[in-house]
Amino acid sequence: MASERGPVRLPADAGLSTGMVTLFAVAAGMAVANIYYAQPLLTAIAREFGVGSGAASQLVTVTTAGYALGLVLVVPLADMRDRRRLVVTLLGIVAVLQALSAAAPTLWALTVLSGLMSVPAVVAPIMVAFAATLAAPEQRGRATGTVMSGVLVGVLLARAGGGLVADWAGSWRAVHLTAAALMVGLAVVLHRRLPDAPVGERTRYRALLRSVATIVREEPVLRLRCVYGFLGFAGFSAFWASSAFLLGGPPHDMGEALIGAFGLLGVVGAIAARTAGRFVDRGREKATTGVLLALVLASWGVMAVDGGHWLPALVIGAIALDLGVQGVQVTNLSVIYRLRPQARARVTMAYTGTYFLGGALGSAASGIAYAAGGWPAVCLTGAVLAAAALGVWVRVG
Repeated sequence: MASERGPVRLPADAGLSTGMVTLFAVAAGMAVANIYYAQPLLTAIAREFGVGSGAASQLVTVTTAGYALGLVLVVPLADMRDRRRLVVTLLGIVAVLQALSAAAPTLWALTVLSGLMSVPAVVAPIMVAFAATLAAPEQRGRATGTVMSGVLVGVLLARAGGGLVADWAGSWRAVHLTAAALMVGLAVVLHRRLPDAPVGERTRYRALLRSVATIVREEPVLRLRCVYGFLGFAGFSAFWASSAFLLGGPPHDMGEALIGAFGLLGVVGAIAARTAGRFVDRGREKATTGVLLALVLASWGVMAVDGGHWLPALVIGAIALDLGVQGVQVTNLSVIYRLRPQARARVTMAYTGTYFLGGALGSAASGIAYAAGGWPAVCLTGAVLAAAALGVWVRVG
């Protein structure tokens, strides 16, 4: 905790208080929300700029790709720089770019600004790795699960809040201004409250990036978890990249507020995040992964019922998809944080970089599928990705 003399310097593995874990979770959730605000706004953005669903959905693809780039170039810095200063600086940059996005004159300008904004928006994985570093070994799974729950809640509130703010203000631009203000406030709080911790290694930036490839090559468990993350988030992004167009069209005809509120169904995923962490702490990560991957595959079959026109099937399927994907995510992180304690930021970068690359490709594939074959084609795309992940699990098992 902070004092009048500044942040306390905590050693690695010292343990985290409940209050500090909560702070980490809230900060991670608020930070990651920046790349999800646009999802319920796609129909409004497409309408204002006079473009189709395919062009508007590329906004999600570019944002996700930029986030993946940030994971590769920015997150490793947490192993060689003061994490508190790094986080505060990144949040300041995000605030500026969100404010500029609110004034974007064209879809092209908004897409460029959103892509640039998503690069420094990688505060959430830094916070997850930071929490894993400070947590005591016996609380690491639970602490990681709690912070990941914050990330998931941030994703959900970004979708719901983005839709509500746009509906209340009458413009999607108000969402970007609100996001900018929130990031300024968060940066001030974290500057005062985040603890300091020793830097794991002192090395040059290029050597640091090269060491990531070495870690991936030497850690088969990390490679396996990267595959699960890539395929899982690709399917997850495929759903959210096209669901706004499905829900905004007949027979659902939802507005931005209701489309955003639909994302609140994923609160079950946040609950799953905590539960999966507990199972991993008990050594049940293999069985947990298999059950969750099977649930993801089943969810696509449910959402395909009646071509997406039956709302109860969409609700049930979305809950199952969120629960499965987010549960696997927490399981993956809990497992990989057992590796290389002195290089957790680089382990995080390797995993989350792959994870969001999958998200970018899933979003792009979803846009193409929806334009070509509507919602059934999106469900087929998601099912193929889920089946591939489950096939890997069966083969490795």
